[in-house]
Amino acid sequence: MEVNCPSCKKSVEWVVTNKYRPFCCKQCQLIDLGEWANEEKTIPCGTNSHTQPSELPDIEDIEALLSQQTDSFFK
Repeated sequence: MEVNCPSCKKSVEWVVTNKYRPFCCKQCQLIDLGEWANEEKTIPCGTNSHTQPSELPDIEDIEALLSQQTDSFFK
C-alpha cells in the first residue's frame, strides 16, 4: 500500500521496513513533530474555541480542600 507523506506529500510505501511511516524520512517526521510542539496542529476537544477557559482556583482554595481530606497523603 502507498500513502502520501503528511509533510511533503511524496508517495511512501507503507511497509514494516519504513521506520518513519507514514513519513518519507526523518526530516519530514521532525517537521511534523515541531508543528505539534508549536501547537500549529491540534486535536479538537469539542469545546468552543471562542470561549475563555474557566479560571483556575487559587492555591489557598486548593490547600483548604486538601486539608479537609482524611487521608494523610494530602496533609
